[in-house]
Amino acid sequence: MENSNIKIVTKNRKAWHDYTIVDEIEAGMVLLGTEVKSLRLGQANLKDAYGRIDNGELFIHQMHINPYPFAYYDNHDPLRPRKLLLHQAELKRLDAKIREKGISIIPLKIYFKNGKAKVTIGLARGKRLYDKRESIKSREMNREMDRIRKRNY
Repeated sequence: MENSNIKIVTKNRKAWHDYTIVDEIEAGMVLLGTEVKSLRLGQANLKDAYGRIDNGELFIHQMHINPYPFAYYDNHDPLRPRKLLLHQAELKRLDAKIREKGISIIPLKIYFKNGKAKVTIGLARGKRLYDKRESIKSREMNREMDRIRKRNY
């Protein structure tokens, strides 16, 4: 997916630590002009963001996009809910999935694809503490094995 016409603005690394990502979906975003300009400067934060379906439309809440520093007036609210653009069938499928116990919608990354702002959302299931410990342990084992391989070659 990483090719020359994609510019990543920000990633939600905490999501991969706190959740098990079941599925990923690409969606467009409805943004104001100052939000787009601020995103192009790389000023966004997805740390506490989540998705919610309201009246048959998907919104991202708590996604922070800094105010554009060069706007004199009519700047945006940094934490306003932002509508995501999906096909109706995808919305219905998402709605059915999040009705399952323990499934949430979490934004994973924001990027520009062919000049359009996109967000990758993930259907996520929360990890328990022992799941987090297990993933940290496996990651450390993989790092150690890579070090040994590198030393042997």
